[in-house]
Amino acid sequence: MQINLKYFASVREALGGGETVSLPAGVATVGAVRAWLIARGEPWASALSEGRALRMACNQRMCEAEAPVSAGDEVAFFPPVTGG
Repeated sequence: MQINLKYFASVREALGGGETVSLPAGVATVGAVRAWLIARGEPWASALSEGRALRMACNQRMCEAEAPVSAGDEVAFFPPVTGG
């Protein structure tokens, strides 16, 4: 299954604007996508590490790690927004 990834803010600085990927079997949630990307090694491991506070969205809607992904979906990762 292919999905489109988008990266924003500091994640974009580390990984670029995004990519289209083919997910392996068993990767069916946004959290599993994040774990799969981390397993790819650097620079994904640092930019998306589990210890790092990140927000996630699927098809431009904020979501939790348990949100399912389907072929053609857009999954985005970005740091929490802060005001000042």
